[in-house]
Amino acid sequence: MIKFLVALLTSILFLASAHAADKVRISMTGFAGQFMTFPLAQKRGFLKEEGFDAEILRISAAAGRAALTNGDIDYSTGIGGTAIGGALSGIPIRVVACFVPAPVLGLVARPEFKTVQALKGKTIAILIPGGVAHAAARAIVRHAGLDAEKEMKYLAVGPPDARYAALTQGLVEAAILGPPLDFEARKQGYNILSRADEVMVLPETGLVAGLKKIHDKPDEIKRVIRAGIKANRYIRSNRDGTIQFLTEWLKLNRESASATYDSVVRVYNEDANVCDKGLRSIVDETKKTMKLNRDVPYNEIADLSILREAQRELGSK
Repeated sequence: MIKFLVALLTSILFLASAHAADKVRISMTGFAGQFMTFPLAQKRGFLKEEGFDAEILRISAAAGRAALTNGDIDYSTGIGGTAIGGALSGIPIRVVACFVPAPVLGLVARPEFKTVQALKGKTIAILIPGGVAHAAARAIVRHAGLDAEKEMKYLAVGPPDARYAALTQGLVEAAILGPPLDFEARKQGYNILSRADEVMVLPETGLVAGLKKIHDKPDEIKRVIRAGIKANRYIRSNRDGTIQFLTEWLKLNRESASATYDSVVRVYNEDANVCDKGLRSIVDETKKTMKLNRDVPYNEIADLSILREAQRELGSK
């Protein structure tokens, strides 16, 4: 009996060790507060707790989509127009979770512009056409009573640091920026005219997986999602610890890290229904950009069943 128990314990420890060795590569499009879920999950041990040896990479949205498709990475975290556009184009990828269900983005303008309406006919720097920053800009403009297509111009500049540079160098009148760059711009006298989370629900970051991964390794996906949920709960409940993480990860002073935390934490939401609503909004926006008129079954874009299962296991309401 003792030998049997020893053998059983050895087997369990071996399986646990093998499980802990699971390697995954997760991509994100930028180093910013809204992307902190998985870097924090790695730093605080939540990925390891779920049995992963994770590598987190910064890759542009388009390159990340290609890497996900060909298997060079396991998951991507950007779920804006690039991922949705890919799914709409027939690329075998799906959104499987949302972690930041509203854009942590603000419309930041040069000092002489005090209102959104004052930007009529001017140019706003965005990431790419059809992306989250573009959708956020259009939603803010529409909310202010302007025609987002006819009365505004949009310039695809690239990632946040490039948009910040375009704004501060006078190349555009306004830019869509998230923390900490929106905070830094305000310190320099620029105006934050509106914030996207005040006018829209549109997931900015989450988890995107390939169809093959969904079919072959749903348990792996669930464990990655669980690590993300644990990280987000830590973020919401531990302000000081998260601010300290931001100072180290983003190389920020405490003032900027605190401003970044306060901007990001308010939009975190565990409700899968919010994610669902936001994804449908992205589909509508992306279809407009792609000039796509066909009806798109939701299961061509997202599969949130694993997210809901992970939430049930972790006691989400």
